[in-house]
Amino acid sequence: MRHYLEFERPIADLEAKIEELSSLSESGGTDMVPELDALRQRAHVMRKEAYSKLEPWQKTQVARHPERPHFVDYLEGLIEDFVELRGDRKFGDDQAIIGGLGRFRGQSVVVMGHEKGHDTTTRLKHNFGMARPEGYRKAVRLMDMAEQFGLPVLTFVDTAGAYPGIGAEERGQAEAIARSTERSLTLKVPMITTVTGEGGSGGAIAIAAGNRVLILEHSIYSVISPEGAASILWKDGARAKDAADRMKITAPDLLKFGIVDRIIEEPAGGAHSDPELMIRTVGNVLEEELKALNFLNADQLVAQRAERFYAIGKIGLE
Repeated sequence: MRHYLEFERPIADLEAKIEELSSLSESGGTDMVPELDALRQRAHVMRKEAYSKLEPWQKTQVARHPERPHFVDYLEGLIEDFVELRGDRKFGDDQAIIGGLGRFRGQSVVVMGHEKGHDTTTRLKHNFGMARPEGYRKAVRLMDMAEQFGLPVLTFVDTAGAYPGIGAEERGQAEAIARSTERSLTLKVPMITTVTGEGGSGGAIAIAAGNRVLILEHSIYSVISPEGAASILWKDGARAKDAADRMKITAPDLLKFGIVDRIIEEPAGGAHSDPELMIRTVGNVLEEELKALNFLNADQLVAQRAERFYAIGKIGLE
């Protein structure tokens, strides 16, 4: 059963009517093809119009949509001969971040990303995409390997943030995030990050300090969730919509501030409306960006990455 967001209710009602008429047409032998085609076209137009004027809180809901393509979907659609590497060689394996070796359109790469899971079982397995320290230490291990063998790194970000549990803090969550961020910035091979859903705080930036940071049209990227910001500002998490409006977390604002480098257009109705098209589109953009970075040597890659990130939030004094 398809999941509809609140602002999609009129579309849901129309598509329910289409499904009902389609069933009647099939069972009764009545030719309703022209009427059904007209209704489907109307639903498409309604969806396109709705998604063309989304507010920040609505985009947040789309970024969190349960049917949105997840990292495992991008792995399956873009990476051949994938070999997963597990564990941080210190404590254990964290399945909130999956990573390993594979081939992207003929080129060997190291790839990693947050995985939220699609159902109850997989969400629990992957801890809803909220990584523990061992997840970030695994990321560092993968980046070390990428540099050793001269392999580009592709990362996919989709997390509400790092896991804030007691065990994670006891095992050095903040230090692990800092080490992973540092390793990203010092990496001597190309690194491209794609924010496919949520990019939440340090839990995201730990594997997002790339030479190029791409973001899907309806994804978000922020230092804290709208709910968390509302709890701090107004002591009321229910005011998340107000916080989202003020936080500048949507792709156009992020591009304007230089936090991301490129927006990847989504299908009408969001990435979840046509996952295969979305995955192909991301692949095409990644291929283009990777080719451009191949012209830079190791020192240029490190310098470009550092210049890009140290400029975020800087106010000119000239």
